[in-house]
Amino acid sequence: MKTSFKMKLLGCVAALAMYSPVMAGDAMAQTLRMAWSQDATGLDPHKQTAFSSQRLLELVYEPLVRSDAQLLAAPAIAESWEFSDEGKVLTFKLNKASKFQNGANVTSADVKASFERILDEATGAAARANFQSIETIETPDDATVIFKLKQADIPLLTAMTSINAAILPASEIAAGNIGTKAVGSGPFILESWNPNSKEVLKTNPDWAGGKVEIDGIDISVLPDETAILAALRAKQIDFAVLNDPMVATMVDREANVTLDRTPSLAYHVLQMNPSRDGMKELAVRQAISCAIDRKDVLETASLGEGAVTGPLTSPAFANDPSTLFCYEKDLEKAKKLMADAGFEKGFSATVIAATGEPPTAAAEAQVIQSQLAEIGIKLDIRMMELNVYVDTWLKGDFDMAVALNGGSADPYTMYNRYWTKNGNLQKVAQFTDDKLDSLLHEGRAETDLEKRKEIFSEFEKHLAEVSPWVWLYTSYNYAAFQKNVTGFEPRRTNSIFGVTKIKLAN
Repeated sequence: MKTSFKMKLLGCVAALAMYSPVMAGDAMAQTLRMAWSQDATGLDPHKQTAFSSQRLLELVYEPLVRSDAQLLAAPAIAESWEFSDEGKVLTFKLNKASKFQNGANVTSADVKASFERILDEATGAAARANFQSIETIETPDDATVIFKLKQADIPLLTAMTSINAAILPASEIAAGNIGTKAVGSGPFILESWNPNSKEVLKTNPDWAGGKVEIDGIDISVLPDETAILAALRAKQIDFAVLNDPMVATMVDREANVTLDRTPSLAYHVLQMNPSRDGMKELAVRQAISCAIDRKDVLETASLGEGAVTGPLTSPAFANDPSTLFCYEKDLEKAKKLMADAGFEKGFSATVIAATGEPPTAAAEAQVIQSQLAEIGIKLDIRMMELNVYVDTWLKGDFDMAVALNGGSADPYTMYNRYWTKNGNLQKVAQFTDDKLDSLLHEGRAETDLEKRKEIFSEFEKHLAEVSPWVWLYTSYNYAAFQKNVTGFEPRRTNSIFGVTKIKLAN
């Protein structure tokens, strides 16, 4: 194994010559040479769900507010905000220095046009469900935006920190240019994008968010993360985003490379489609939950790099997962549930997984395949390229799916799009439940934190019991960088916005 791995690394170094756009040199000393193995799948920030897309777009676009390292809302385009009228009115004051990369000031008209686009069902916006409490958007002047709500909506501010709520130029929306070119107000300008090869970003001199010390970022899309490790060892890149725990644990052994390991809010999950045969039955879904050894999935697929989780992953709301339904493997109970549902002989199904995001997806699918075979479920694993997987997933066209889904500081923001009856990803979840819907809406309107914790604890317990999905574990966000790279600020949200704080020593 050691010899074959070294050979692979040597091959990756050779391959890097074709992929790395910038070599070391005095002229490019302040350009950050970055690498990742999964590229963006599109440039429309309102539609992109893949982490790889969001990481690129958050460097170009901005929301009204962004999530800071403590998971609190921090200024972005807006410099201040205030809830009033018992949480039914949210008023923003915009930073008058904010400019789009075409030179135009960001105004309240752009904010209104952006949220109208998100709320338009025809757009297919990924986070549309988070904003359906918005009744009207008023723009009394260029720097003031007033959202009047149908009801109190405390999680709305958290929802607005997402790049899926990016503010776009009204002129670009009207021209139909969104997704064909990137015009944001963020810290970097996207100069070129060669899909699955490289991106070139230059620092936006007009960014209102503060001084960026680097001149730009040249991003190489390398074939896999072993190639990234080889490039780090050869000092051909300065900074890398990693997802594979096997590669990340190898970085730990590198004397000249620093590894940042930050717990993630994102969760690894087995999603079932309760509209499909077999999984229509509650007892079958519960049997699948009881048959899966979550700790074994974590240790086998992710080298134990993470923790078994329930549906809630935010530190403010998370509970002990061992208190949830069937979080300890119970094979006898699983077999009885299958028999009670009339499936004592099992059934066949297909599970889809994406190549590369997460890198553990194939291993997770294989462990789950082995575990479910013990109760007679024969799983066929279908690996897909990320863009194909995302399209298939968004259509809900699967029996089961191995997924890595984003977390949020607020449970409502995290789950309403799946588990409310009008959620815009209901076609992915394929499951409605009166109690889940009711608890989510109750939690949205409640302002008292302790009461919200009680509401969402009940929500989590019920969600685990009805078992439309099987939550597996949370892992880490990894960033690896050379010793001359300082200042990077990691986020639990899978964001790499902290590269705006990087300094490069000579």
